[in-house]
Amino acid sequence: MSKKINGMKLLLAAVLMFTMFSCTKTTTILVDNSPAVTGTVSFSKDIVPILTKSCATTGCHSGSVAPNLSSTLAYNALKSGNYISTGSPATSLVYLWMTGKESATMPLGGQNNPSNINAIMLAWIKQGANNN
Repeated sequence: MSKKINGMKLLLAAVLMFTMFSCTKTTTILVDNSPAVTGTVSFSKDIVPILTKSCATTGCHSGSVAPNLSSTLAYNALKSGNYISTGSPATSLVYLWMTGKESATMPLGGQNNPSNINAIMLAWIKQGANNN
């Protein structure tokens, strides 16, 4: 009887070890369910207000943390700092930060994708990231 109990304990321990070490998480996939923006996106009318309200706030991207996204410097900071990739818009750093795919979702402490800002930013980049 003792051999049977020891055998069952050994079998249970082996199953438990196999289960613990075989279950791993290797990839997290974030799904963007926001509707696509089909109209023309203007940097000055659409993007700057988003950056001013959500990013260029005290202690964030208003000069103390790069890039400086204050209204007069935002375009040059994004373009010259290689935060935008018009050849591969979905891999643009600014978009990856906003969606939480590069780091914590920006703006920090804000809800993810308020008012569809991620889709607006992505559409602007897809349209060539013009300073319009």
